[in-house]
Amino acid sequence: MRIYRSGTAGPAKGHAVALRSSSDLSVFYRCSIEGYQDTLMVHSQRQFYRECYIYGSVDFIFGNAAVVFQNCLILPRRPLKGQANVIIAQGRTDLIQNKGISIHNSIIIPAPDLKPVVRSVKTYMGRPWMKYSRTVVLKTYIDSVVSAVGWSSWTKGSTYGLNTLFYAKYKNIGPASSTRWRVRWKGFHVLSKASDVSAFTVGKFIAGTAWLPSTGIPFTLEL
Repeated sequence: MRIYRSGTAGPAKGHAVALRSSSDLSVFYRCSIEGYQDTLMVHSQRQFYRECYIYGSVDFIFGNAAVVFQNCLILPRRPLKGQANVIIAQGRTDLIQNKGISIHNSIIIPAPDLKPVVRSVKTYMGRPWMKYSRTVVLKTYIDSVVSAVGWSSWTKGSTYGLNTLFYAKYKNIGPASSTRWRVRWKGFHVLSKASDVSAFTVGKFIAGTAWLPSTGIPFTLEL
């Protein structure tokens, strides 16, 4: 397993990127990407992550690529005292951009350092870094580490992006997969048909049929 770490930066060091990817058709397979704030910058182009471990605290998967995380393990860590965790900060700036973050068939559980204090730390799936932020979570196990409301505004009380973002879930499982207490924003969607989310699969969202076979790594094109 290849390991990417943000040096010796702990939660008190603030922004510290362990890995930034800006190349088109980039693939990461069985990598461990470890940091706290801003661990992984999926900056641009088309990207695919398979069977990777991603650790962090604040906005630890962020950027504006068209990216699919498939069969990955996402592990929120223990943040600073009084700080909340946010897993995803997607940065789509224009409604017509075919960009976004797709989490498919993955697992979200607390990292070992968070487990002892997990009840005292709020962890959110994501928040809108930019006005047209787009994130979908498909057939993923969501542990109780994630807050029942699911998502957070950019700052407390802010309405920025809440009507223009696109956040969606499809057939997730686990203690925090229920949408009973989820946010009721205009931009949040509970999808129930495969046809509603097929656009965010490896086959369609990042045109995986055209380039992933040559990499030799496993992948699932559809749901």
